[in-house]
Amino acid sequence: MLILVTGATGKVGRRFITGLLDEPKFSNARIRALCHNRMIEESDRIEVAKGSIADSAVVAAAMEGVTHVLHLATCKETPDDVMDVTVKGLFWLLEAFRLSPTARQFILIGGDAGIGHFFYRHDGPVTEKTPHRAYPGCYALSKVLEEVMLEQFAIQYGINSCCLRAPWIMEKDDFKFTLSFGDDVFGGPDWKSLVPPADAARYARDGTVPLLRDADGRPLKRNFVHVDDLVSAVLAAIDNPRAVGQLFNIAMDRPVDYGEVAAYLARTRGLGSVDISSEYHSNWMDNSKAKFLLDWRPVYDLEKLIDSAWEYQRSGEEPRIVWYPG
Repeated sequence: MLILVTGATGKVGRRFITGLLDEPKFSNARIRALCHNRMIEESDRIEVAKGSIADSAVVAAAMEGVTHVLHLATCKETPDDVMDVTVKGLFWLLEAFRLSPTARQFILIGGDAGIGHFFYRHDGPVTEKTPHRAYPGCYALSKVLEEVMLEQFAIQYGINSCCLRAPWIMEKDDFKFTLSFGDDVFGGPDWKSLVPPADAARYARDGTVPLLRDADGRPLKRNFVHVDDLVSAVLAAIDNPRAVGQLFNIAMDRPVDYGEVAAYLARTRGLGSVDISSEYHSNWMDNSKAKFLLDWRPVYDLEKLIDSAWEYQRSGEEPRIVWYPG
């Protein structure tokens, strides 16, 4: 088994490589990491291919002898790159995969941006049958195009494909910084821009967290997944006959409720909260299909997500780095 991993230096790629190499049933598996801007350390089971997935020759060379592909490489709100990397790159990968005599399975990590997550109202749980609806911006559009392209290649050429659709992926202390009123906020909303500057500075100093409310005035529910749970789903999908041609929602059992977050942090850490109104909509990704077909279960619930983020201690050699905008 030789697995080509794109986006291997990101949070999911690194954790997947560690998880795969540690899993006894994949003891004979090797990794080929396709790296562009950043590199990964090689070993007896890890080799590196260098170049951009937007280059068909690079992709063709990287696919030599590959049995499985885990496609993680993506762009955020970077219009200059998104079509080359996300659309053209995936096209070249799929073309090389379908023509390969060794290729057996193609796994794509999709995203809830493709169904609009909290930008649009959903009348019920978000399932794998929920229609694509990209919110404004190039990133959400790219996630729709990825899923549709993979689906069409399976229809056109009968390739063995699987898409694992993930919401916002957390690791280490990420979740703590999603709630920061400071310049160190991870992702969006940018809380400090929603309150007066003096209040933002005080909230950041005191560790106050936002209690985001949805368009109906209730605490907003938003989907997350921890990287460990996503990786366990990938490992469950590899060579699984029940994953052939399937799309799975891979998310926590319950979405994060900002009211429950505020209450838990007040009870366990004495932190205050402040209401933030919004026009966003609560939503709930249903992960039942993955549980049923992959026999997969997420380990992280709300309390574990919060506790692990607040208890994580970074060393001086591990500064927080956000590798992409948005």
